[in-house]
Amino acid sequence: MTRDYFVFLVQNNEQQESPVFPEGLASGFVDKVSVWFFERDKVKARRRYVDHAGRDIDIPNFISQTEPNFSSLPSPNWLAFQVDFELLTPCYSKDDRVFHLMDNPVRKDRLYGVPFMAASSWKGMLRWACRMQEGLVAFLESGKSFEQDWRDPDWIVHLFGNEKGESEEFNRGALVFYPTWFDRIGFEVINPHSRERRAGTQPIYYEVVPPGAKGTLSLLYAPWPGMKPEAKATEVLPKLFEAMETLLTNYGISAKRTVGWGTAKIGKWCACQKTREKI
Repeated sequence: MTRDYFVFLVQNNEQQESPVFPEGLASGFVDKVSVWFFERDKVKARRRYVDHAGRDIDIPNFISQTEPNFSSLPSPNWLAFQVDFELLTPCYSKDDRVFHLMDNPVRKDRLYGVPFMAASSWKGMLRWACRMQEGLVAFLESGKSFEQDWRDPDWIVHLFGNEKGESEEFNRGALVFYPTWFDRIGFEVINPHSRERRAGTQPIYYEVVPPGAKGTLSLLYAPWPGMKPEAKATEVLPKLFEAMETLLTNYGISAKRTVGWGTAKIGKWCACQKTREKI
């Protein structure tokens, strides 16, 4: 079906696709300009895409309406947290499109074309940050194996649950994560050099969320009666907050974060509870 669609575009390449923004970054415009890129003038096609995609994004109303509303939590034991942040370095992720004119397009919503960070990505990165806080580096440097020897402490299992296949009984964690939407797209170029000629070979174009883009990390702490392992919120949440701050400001939330990509500055912390307004 995908192949037939692009064959149709090639056979009807005289038809002009209306560059709707930002939806055109998910389908339509991006498909047409990608065909143009591979079939004719690569430079002009890429320039047209960059000019179109590089504008500030007005988040569609539908996406705005899907943002979590923590004003009416059902239980006083539930706590909701939101952290507003602004990127200081580019944030890179990999989209799963099979056909795109950019070498590495940033991950976007499949319907609206808005760059985003998936809830599952937040869960994985925060779990990793909590493990680092618990001494994962020293554990590995001692020569032990993560897969065979590492066991998450109870407070991490309480927050995130255990991984499938890790034990006979699967436990869901107390945290619920939400996606983060970003308001702009930027571009980076990496130019590998030939060792023999010491000159650039072929530039690699990265689509990124650029410095200055803003987002919100949203999560819900929703423990249920009798969940195991037991933990007190006053003990586990300070550790979680420390991991959240370290992840955003030190480690980064991007692929290539080992070279400093994806770091951010925190603008505002916000907490909500059933019996209180925002804190």
